[in-house]
Amino acid sequence: MTPHPRDDIGVMVAGQGGDGSLTLASLLGDVMGARGYELYQARNVASRVKGGHAAAYLRASLARRGGLGDRFDLLIAFDAEAIEQGSPRLDDHGYVVYDASEGPVARDRLPAGATVLEVPFGRLAVRDLRRDLYKNSLAFGVAARLFSVSDADAEAALRHSLRRLAGPLVDANVRALERGFGYADGHGLATGAGPWALASAERGDRILISGNEAVAFGFLAAGGRFFAGYPITPASEILEWLSARLPEFGGVAVQAEDELAAINMALGAAMTGTRAMTASSGPGIALMQETVSHLGSAEVGVVVVDCQRSGPSTGMPTKPEQSDLGMLVWGSSGDFPRVVLAPGDPADAFELGALATDLAERFQGPVLIALDQMVSQDLATVERLDPGSVEIDRGALLREAELATLGEYRRYRVEDDGISRWAPAGTWGGQSLVTGNERDEWGRVSTQPANRIRMVDKRARKLETILPDLPRAREAGDPEADVALLGFGMQTGVTREAAERLAAAGRPVRVFQPRTLWPVLEDVRELARACRRVYVVEHNASAQYAHVLAGAGLPNERLESVLRYDGQPFRPGELAAHVLEREAA
Repeated sequence: MTPHPRDDIGVMVAGQGGDGSLTLASLLGDVMGARGYELYQARNVASRVKGGHAAAYLRASLARRGGLGDRFDLLIAFDAEAIEQGSPRLDDHGYVVYDASEGPVARDRLPAGATVLEVPFGRLAVRDLRRDLYKNSLAFGVAARLFSVSDADAEAALRHSLRRLAGPLVDANVRALERGFGYADGHGLATGAGPWALASAERGDRILISGNEAVAFGFLAAGGRFFAGYPITPASEILEWLSARLPEFGGVAVQAEDELAAINMALGAAMTGTRAMTASSGPGIALMQETVSHLGSAEVGVVVVDCQRSGPSTGMPTKPEQSDLGMLVWGSSGDFPRVVLAPGDPADAFELGALATDLAERFQGPVLIALDQMVSQDLATVERLDPGSVEIDRGALLREAELATLGEYRRYRVEDDGISRWAPAGTWGGQSLVTGNERDEWGRVSTQPANRIRMVDKRARKLETILPDLPRAREAGDPEADVALLGFGMQTGVTREAAERLAAAGRPVRVFQPRTLWPVLEDVRELARACRRVYVVEHNASAQYAHVLAGAGLPNERLESVLRYDGQPFRPGELAAHVLEREAA
């Protein structure tokens, strides 16, 4: 067999939680990343500590892709459930590597053209190494031969992955890898005899990172020094990342007793002039709503990250959704300005995490970041993030020397741009009252009608002032097309790839990735005016973003929702097929 060069590869590894599926997918990603492939890694795990179906997905491509493809070339299945879950998306001529320790694979579930390798990984691991957990290293040996990876490269990747383990454990895994090589040799898969060959490309200075890690990094780079949060899927990595790094920069990360405590700690930190952030998912963000309103009223800048998951309530904690948008845009009580940003990939998350940190202090109010489970937790290859590129603007912050020149300090002084100069709590000469009640310029409680109007209008003007600084949409596709795909967050990669499929089919479209969801900016309005039809692609059942757009005055008759809410992402092919069908109607 002559190996076939591949420039786009899809792999699924699945079994029960604890089988090592995530580790095996990461090992394959390490090998392919070293060859210059762009990587995208995702996972599908049960909401439990151990057990339940667990799958890891890897896409390696010479072109940058922001999501998984339509099909998998290789399915590594450690149990029958993995076959059941993975076979519908296996390529017609794909390969299956199946752990036959408990019996043969159910071939009737697989495409007729699939090639099946039945390997008793579990039995071999117990027989030769006395422990079942070495079966993923055995499987890596077989998978390496399928991609014509040299034994030396595979072993180097394994040793690097396990470098923090004790030497005897690493050696045992290397022996398991060698058993995998040996099994492959005995079944016609000697080195260079696999079906596929990996290409080589310029690797560049790139890293593999998740959106959670990137948004935390952006916050840190922008001078963020206080974080409070409570563990919740899929936001916990932000707390973990900052807990390990903030102390190195004189900062503090706190695991609070609950979400209410977390956001109130962040509010208190922000009042001292410390840039502060909190993060949670839908249920936790719901608990934070009263304090979000207080941030708006008291004019205190805090970044609030919502790593959205399938709801309502506990819902499906490990599945992606975009169903908190109504809460982010309209949640909490009363009228007050807020900003809602939406990164589309880890590089975007770094940039918007830094920008949100800056904006919150300059704007003196809540800046919310709408992540989703995919952008939060999936890993993607990006150019190395540069903290030195982040510029810090402290806005209207007053220091003690400046206060001394004022003569009179009014914390909520009414300004033409709505943004009052302010001094951190404890600054000499900067005493003021901060309350959730309506107040006058000194902070004294006031319910006078004229004062109320002045203060509501003053706060509203802040949003107008920072409009030029809010991030505009990113575009792709055909800028002259009269049909557009509009999607944020997790839709970024799939809409771009679907547009490529549509262009190849003779139906070019524009692609629009809004990064500011609220307020609705002029670039999105222009898109709706220029296009005959705008497909609004989102993951919820009630077309929340389409309703936000229509409520902001966009022509509702030109907006057509494309919705999904089953916990699974769109695939490029199905999205392209939907547009072709609708445009042909």
